[in-house]
Amino acid sequence: MAPIPTFWSPRIGALEPYVPGEQPRIEGLIKLNTNENPYPPSPRVLDAVQAAAANGLERYPDPESMALREAVAAYYGLTRDQVFAGNGSDEVLAHAFFAFFQQAEPLLFADVTYSFYRVYAQLYGIECALQPVDDTLTIDVDAMAARAAQGCGGLVIANPNAPTGRSLPLADIERLLVACPARVVLVDEAYVDFGAQSAVSLIARHPNLLVVQTLSKSRSLAGLRVGFACGQAPLIDALTRVKNSFNSYPIDRLASAGAVAALEDEAWFRQTRDAIVDTREGLVLQLEDLGFEVQPSHANFVFVRHPAYDAAALAAALRERAVLVRHFRQPRIEQYLRISIGTRAQCSALVDASATIVG
Repeated sequence: MAPIPTFWSPRIGALEPYVPGEQPRIEGLIKLNTNENPYPPSPRVLDAVQAAAANGLERYPDPESMALREAVAAYYGLTRDQVFAGNGSDEVLAHAFFAFFQQAEPLLFADVTYSFYRVYAQLYGIECALQPVDDTLTIDVDAMAARAAQGCGGLVIANPNAPTGRSLPLADIERLLVACPARVVLVDEAYVDFGAQSAVSLIARHPNLLVVQTLSKSRSLAGLRVGFACGQAPLIDALTRVKNSFNSYPIDRLASAGAVAALEDEAWFRQTRDAIVDTREGLVLQLEDLGFEVQPSHANFVFVRHPAYDAAALAAALRERAVLVRHFRQPRIEQYLRISIGTRAQCSALVDASATIVG
């Protein structure tokens, strides 16, 4: 039975929830719409999950996720108290919005970026200030730094940005940290492993920096739901306070074991990551040959438009040919499609289908 609106809390009726990418139940569909990794996780992950499943499921997992946090810390040269673990990076982001951005001044982020940021802000009653990206859909660092320096409740940057795939160099991230010293600057690095520079190296110099990452993309663990944040200990303490006021056990035994194994298998990570980057570069050239305009990408997707074809119509035509891509009905990007990087065979099928439509 559907909920009766009169029973809802006042804020619920006004919420505009995030709409995730479609997870279709259609045989044979080439799924390039949700930025999942087309390759399976490391075999070590499967072994670790099976071992964890064989013993101890009747017990609660470690509420502090010590093994996972130690693995992340070892990977990035941090200490355990500089790492927070959560049920996917979306949960980590949600806790961060609650912990840091309920301030008197508005939270600042780009007008074209991950749409969940607006949802979190609305959920927690956080006022937002949206800084327009420039005409190339690049984050305007000068304008954002100037606006932050005038006073803000915090700053959120997706780097690489979603859904454009464009990234900022570390020098620009540091400019934003300096412009906003009294508030948290959150850098969302969901796609950083595909060609961008991680800001983790800046943590020691900037107590206001929080870096959020996920194992869903470059580590092929979208199905296990593991994310983490890195920052100086006081920021991690704040996230832990929120977590323990919401759900003391966000990382289950299987997810923790699989995540640790994924972080330890560097060779598998590099092999699959490099395959995706190589396929991306080839796909860009093929799409440009078909007349598409392709945004520079350091992510596992490309953001494209065709000057002669409507994006919604293109998405529909591709779906008729069993290829699923993502179209956003949002201002400034309604004529773009976001295409996840699949295997070479999947991307070849996308190019062939596109050629029949625009060729």
